[in-house]
Amino acid sequence: MTDVLFHVGMTSQTLIRSPDEQLTERVDPIECLDDSVRHRARPIEPIEPGRYLEVQGRDRTLLIPLAGEVIHIGRGLAADLRLDESSVSRRHAILVPRASGARILDDRSSYGTFVNGRRIQQADLGDGDVIVLGRVMLRYLEV
Repeated sequence: MTDVLFHVGMTSQTLIRSPDEQLTERVDPIECLDDSVRHRARPIEPIEPGRYLEVQGRDRTLLIPLAGEVIHIGRGLAADLRLDESSVSRRHAILVPRASGARILDDRSSYGTFVNGRRIQQADLGDGDVIVLGRVMLRYLEV
């Protein structure tokens, strides 16, 4: 099949890909992490039992331990988990710990919050769920 060239350098294959795929390709999430979060994160091995957010970068993977308190995620200085990326809203999402796991809530973000490819307003998270905030992809893990 031959790709047809569209305006602004788009091809038919570009149009078939979902907007999420296009948004998550160009960002190294580890580089978006605030320095305080990056210092709190751990390399992927060894893992102690608990709940984590996995952040995969180009050359390494980090685990951010989740304590028992509510975590505000966003680009703003008041965020507990600060992601310095223009596609992440200042107040993007809220992660709420629960006895059975965690719940994520969209905090009226511009680009939306996605869990496993679906745009959500709120969703319960399970082990391995993929969270996309703007162009940043995270994975929720329970060990």
